[in-house]
Amino acid sequence: MKYCPKCKKLYNDEDTNCTCSECKGKALEEIVDGKTSVYLCSGDVMERDRVQAALKDSGIPSVFTRHMVTANSQLITGKDFDSFDILVPYELYEKAFDVAVGIGSIKLEGEELIEENTPAEADEIEEMPSSKRTAVRIISAILLILLFAGVIYGTDFIINAIKSLFT
Repeated sequence: MKYCPKCKKLYNDEDTNCTCSECKGKALEEIVDGKTSVYLCSGDVMERDRVQAALKDSGIPSVFTRHMVTANSQLITGKDFDSFDILVPYELYEKAFDVAVGIGSIKLEGEELIEENTPAEADEIEEMPSSKRTAVRIISAILLILLFAGVIYGTDFIINAIKSLFT
């Protein structure tokens, strides 16, 4: 397996390209030590913490490198907008990759994200006629006014009942 010593991304041995596509020409090197840190995934601060916690739970050590977005972003806004690359030892890369896929940090090719709370299809929603929409708005406004009046009169009743206990 080959990797770029600068960005730490992995490349297959069958890859005929001898330079890193990310670093624009940096020569690839063979991995000779299983402890060599290699790139797993990227993310912001929250994603970095989430992935590192999952890796720690699986017994996989990890480190990160920072990509500065702006030098003073954290000083001005109080939030860290920097991007991070998460690195793992090459000997544990397969296990780390499976963990990252399992928590959704790495999306496999051809895989679609399915949201559980998706809205109904546009074809299934009927457009409400304007007269019905107007009637619903008027009735909703009247019910809201009645609700407020009920709360106010109910509060007055309770306060008067409490006052009568002390007089």
